[in-house]
Amino acid sequence: MIKEGKVAGRGVLLAGQPGTGKTAIAMAMARALGDDVPFAQLTASEVYSLEMSKTEALTQALRRAVGVRIREEAEVLEGEVVELEIDRAPPASSLGPGVAPAAAGVAAAAATPSGRLTMKTTDMETVFDLGAKMVDALLAAHVTAGDVVAIDKASGKVTTLGRSLARSRDFDALGSSTRFVACPSGEIAKRREVAHSVSLHDVDVVNSRSAGFMALFAGDTGEIRPEVREAIDAKVGQWREEGKAEVSPGVLFIDEAHALDAECFAFLGRAMEAEAAPLLVLATNRGIVRIRGTGHSGPHGLPPDLLDRLLVVHTRPYTGKEVERILAIRCEEEDVEAEPDARALLTKIGCETSLRYAMQLISAASHVASRAGSARVRMQDVSRAYSLFLDARRSAAYLVRLESRFFVLFFLLFFLFFLFFFFALRYYFRRGKNLQNALSFISRLSPKFSHKINNQQVEFADEYMMNEAAVEKGEDEMAA
Repeated sequence: MIKEGKVAGRGVLLAGQPGTGKTAIAMAMARALGDDVPFAQLTASEVYSLEMSKTEALTQALRRAVGVRIREEAEVLEGEVVELEIDRAPPASSLGPGVAPAAAGVAAAAATPSGRLTMKTTDMETVFDLGAKMVDALLAAHVTAGDVVAIDKASGKVTTLGRSLARSRDFDALGSSTRFVACPSGEIAKRREVAHSVSLHDVDVVNSRSAGFMALFAGDTGEIRPEVREAIDAKVGQWREEGKAEVSPGVLFIDEAHALDAECFAFLGRAMEAEAAPLLVLATNRGIVRIRGTGHSGPHGLPPDLLDRLLVVHTRPYTGKEVERILAIRCEEEDVEAEPDARALLTKIGCETSLRYAMQLISAASHVASRAGSARVRMQDVSRAYSLFLDARRSAAYLVRLESRFFVLFFLLFFLFFLFFFFALRYYFRRGKNLQNALSFISRLSPKFSHKINNQQVEFADEYMMNEAAVEKGEDEMAA
C-alpha cells in the first residue's frame, strides 16, 4: 500500500507491552521501503518546544514524510571506459632553487593534472580531453578501464554503472558486490531523464531562507510561513499536471503517542484527510489512561474519533525461541562468541527480566570474559555480569529494602531522643526539686522557645514556693 501510494487518510496503531518490538517494526518498515520512499520518525516529546508551536512541529514532520520526485532531462556521456590517461607535471620544488618566482608560478600552473578519456559504445569510440576537475571526479569515483560510467555534462558528476561483460574474465577474484552490465549502444552523448527525490520539507526550507540550499545544513529551520507552503504546493501541483514531478506519500512514525495532547490529536486527524498525507504509524504501551489535555480517559491515551480511524495492531511478548534467536543475532552483530550454556542463561534472563536487559549483558559479559583471558563468553561470565548490573525489578526491590531500613533507623533515633529527654527531666526534678533548673534546661534544649519560657519562669517559681510554704505549714500543724 505504501509503495503504491494508497496511504492517504490511513493510520496504524502499534499497541503492546514495553519491549515487544513496536519500534523495531517501524525501523524494519523503513528498511523495506528503501531510499525512494520517505520515512520520518518522531517522538511525542519532541513536539513540545519553546522555539516553535506544536502544530508547526507536526506540520514539518508530516511534510518531511512526503516525497517529491522531480524529473528533468540532462545531457550525459555514457559508455565503456577503454583507457584513462592522467598527466601530472613535476612539482615546482623540483625545478631547483635558482628558478625565478614567475617561472615557478608558470610551473605550478602547469602542474595541474590533465588527461584523456577514451570511451566507446557498440557503435562508436571517442577520446575526450579532461580538465583538473574532471580528473579529480574520475579519481574520486575510482574509475578504471572496463567500467561502464555515466558523466553528467552540466555538473560533472560521475556515476559508475558497473563492469563491462567483456571484462568479466580479466580478474579471477571479484567481490560479491561487483555488477556486470552490457556495453551501451548508440551514441556516447545522450539525453536521458534524471529523477531527483526530495521531501516537501526540504523544498520549504530552501524557499523560506535566504541561504537557499545551504539552509538545509544549518539545522535550525524555525517556523515556516504558511504563504511559503501554499506557493510550494501550488507549484508542485502544476508540475504534477505537466508530468514533471510525482508526489509519493511516505510514512510518519510517532513513538510514545500517548504523550500527545488533545490539540495534537485534533491536528493529526485533520491532516490525515489531506490528499497527499503520509501513512501515520503511532506506537504506545499504555492501556486505559487519561487523554492529555482533557479530563477524560481513553484506550491507549487516544481520543475515540482518532482511534476509530486507525488499524490497531497488538504486539505480543517474545517467546523463548524468539528471544534466543534475537540474542544470537545480537551476538553476531557485536562479534561476540558465546558458549551454548551462556546463550541458554542469557535466554533465561531475557524471559524473566526483559530482552533489552539481556542484550545489554552481552557486551558486559564479553568484557568480563576478556578480562579473564577467555576468547568465548562462558556461563560464569554471564553470571558475573548479572551480579554486577541490576535489572529494573531487582533495582526496585533494593530501593524498597533501603527505604524500610531508613524508616527503622529514623524511629529508633526518635525513640532514643525521647528516652534521653525524659530521663534528663526526671534527673533534674529529683536532684534539686527546683523548677527553675528544669525550665533552664528546657530553654537550652529549645532556644526557639526560650523567650516564652523566660517570661513564665518567675510566675512558675513563685507559685512553686507558695505551694512549698503551704505544705510546710500543714506539716507543722499536723506535728503540733
